[in-house]
Amino acid sequence: MEKDKINACSSWAKSKEAKIYHDKRWCREITDENELFAMLVLEGMQAGLSWDLVLLKEKDIRKAFRDLDPEKCSVMTQKDLIPLYSDEKIIRNKNKINSVVSNAKAFLNVQKEFGSFGDYLKTFTGGKKIINHPERPEDIPVKSELSEKISADLKNRGFKFCGPVIIYSYLQAVGIINDHLESCPSKYE
Repeated sequence: MEKDKINACSSWAKSKEAKIYHDKRWCREITDENELFAMLVLEGMQAGLSWDLVLLKEKDIRKAFRDLDPEKCSVMTQKDLIPLYSDEKIIRNKNKINSVVSNAKAFLNVQKEFGSFGDYLKTFTGGKKIINHPERPEDIPVKSELSEKISADLKNRGFKFCGPVIIYSYLQAVGIINDHLESCPSKYE
């Protein structure tokens, strides 16, 4: 029975990696700055693709982009990026690959301005988590007024691949929004 509850909540999780992600990472608070950046990159990589695919390639994406450390990514040059355009182990979209560098620079600028990217995000929520109470997967929205507001601000700051749908998913990924179904055992863990 418990397995069915998890499957109902994570109907989007097709792979073993995605099921583990649902159970152990999704909607769990992240405070580590490098991991906040990493999740922003991974969510951007997912645009137009399945989350399962990104999770299957996550290890190689992290390796290709210097452990997704924003300082290390911000100094990557075109010479560093060109081999990645044909690297089958990662998402080979040139615009997504290039965005990692520009987003790293923008991320570092936000850190300078707000003290941390986490503090920047708190300006939108007052530091509060948003716990939604969906009963069915179709009750979970793909975007919200909050994700639209953050998306617009990020775009103004030079971020790429940060539309309101991506940002909604990002807010779930870093634990600002908890959209586990009410019946899901992971809801209040």
